[in-house]
Amino acid sequence: MLITFKSKAAADVLMYQEHAKPIFSLLNKSSTQGVITSVEIGPAIAQLEAKIVATKADAMVRQETRDILVDSGALPDDKDEGEGNATECVSFATRSYPLLQMLRAAQRNNVDVVWGI
Repeated sequence: MLITFKSKAAADVLMYQEHAKPIFSLLNKSSTQGVITSVEIGPAIAQLEAKIVATKADAMVRQETRDILVDSGALPDDKDEGEGNATECVSFATRSYPLLQMLRAAQRNNVDVVWGI
């Protein structure tokens, strides 16, 4: 199911519900219908930015650990398998970026962000 985020400040942002769930959970919002009011936007931006920083740091630690295991021979080096292998995934930062941009535009224009309406 698709979620369509709407705001008078930006173009609509579409996201699969399963990909939006972590954002809704972080912001304590319902996935079926809701609003981030102009008053709530500042804290919502801060929460999303903090989560992005945390997930990027976690990804760096995982990559460093993997590199150490590859260097020690404990894991095979699968770089020869080519770009875009099935184990890669879209990061939280990448998925949330369009919504974060919408929230910033809404904050500048002092308007709400809604979905499911």
